[in-house]
Amino acid sequence: MTVHNRFAKIWLPAVAAAAVAALAIFLALRHWRPAWTTIQGAVIQRDADTRKELPIAGVLVTASRGTTSLSARSDASGFFQIAFREVIWPGQVLNLNFQHPDYQSLDLQIPIPFRSTAKQLIVAAMTPALVQTNVDSIRPQNVVSNIRVRYTVNTESEVNVGSAVKVFQIINSGNVPCRRQQPCSPNGYWKASAGSAELDAGAGNEFRDARASCIAGPCPFTRIDSSGFVHGGRVIKASAVDWSDTATFLLEAEVFHTGDISDVHESYPVVFGRTLHFTLPPTQEGVSLEAEINGQAMVFPLGPDLYLSWATCTARSSSEAQKSTVYQCEPKPGYRF
Repeated sequence: MTVHNRFAKIWLPAVAAAAVAALAIFLALRHWRPAWTTIQGAVIQRDADTRKELPIAGVLVTASRGTTSLSARSDASGFFQIAFREVIWPGQVLNLNFQHPDYQSLDLQIPIPFRSTAKQLIVAAMTPALVQTNVDSIRPQNVVSNIRVRYTVNTESEVNVGSAVKVFQIINSGNVPCRRQQPCSPNGYWKASAGSAELDAGAGNEFRDARASCIAGPCPFTRIDSSGFVHGGRVIKASAVDWSDTATFLLEAEVFHTGDISDVHESYPVVFGRTLHFTLPPTQEGVSLEAEINGQAMVFPLGPDLYLSWATCTARSSSEAQKSTVYQCEPKPGYRF
């Protein structure tokens, strides 16, 4: 085998493989779209106990790349999102700065990945600016214990408030030929008379289980039209036809009132460290906390301003379908759980 043939046998496959790889890279870059035009994440409080890593609201988040700089603030759940209008290429680095007056400044460097790399969710853990000191240990602490959350939930309810009755008669003489003078008996032979009765349940009420019947007279020779009362409603009407002697009818129904009923509920919050947590449904009203302060039972209405004399509270809506409200309360100086 000549040297030329040996060279071709060894290097041609390598050259071909390199060409295929270069073509693949070219096509990939041609169709590649940057995956990181938007960055998003959450800001939490740094703590060795993950149960105490509370979300931090109002953090100023600044993202910079070269001369471009954009800012956003974290919401009540600690979430932030920043969108860059221009293309950001893989291999570049975004600088993130987090600022909050109660926490130490935090800087993060975020490398921009390729599409094949999973999109990152940034979690920024900030350290409190001042470590909690025991200055309150010099004076006695007010102990808050046996905490319960009370609230009301309004539900729509139907209550049976009574019944209504009405008697009506149809006066007629039997065995009188109809001679096509309506109304007549169903077979057209005998002259008949018609009558009706009406009931009104009143505003906010409606009839249920309405019924009408013949109670006296030649009832076999009567017919009742139920279309005016069978479906209930505020106003119902019973109509009847009698083709014999006078008959007596009874219209009767149950009266229901629809309104809101307030049910009182209780729940028990949980405490992690110095923070109390509890959640309430979206239909809650009149939230108050029952607690013992140094053994003395007291009731503290929370109110729309979330004010408590012994704690600072915040609230935010959850992102789930049920839209519950998440509350967090931290005791003020001089109090502890």
